[in-house]
Amino acid sequence: MKYVCEVCGYVYDEELGLPDENIAPGTKFEDLPDDFICPECGVDKSMFKPE
Repeated sequence: MKYVCEVCGYVYDEELGLPDENIAPGTKFEDLPDDFICPECGVDKSMFKPE
């Protein structure tokens, strides 16, 4: 599943994770830390919607 930042369009792909942020491939969006922010623009998880 993929989630898109409504502010900047960044796509979080669960299949890829974010290895640079220590988020392993396969990490579900709902399992991301509560303090996760968009790596592109810095908004919080609430600004992401399923693609």
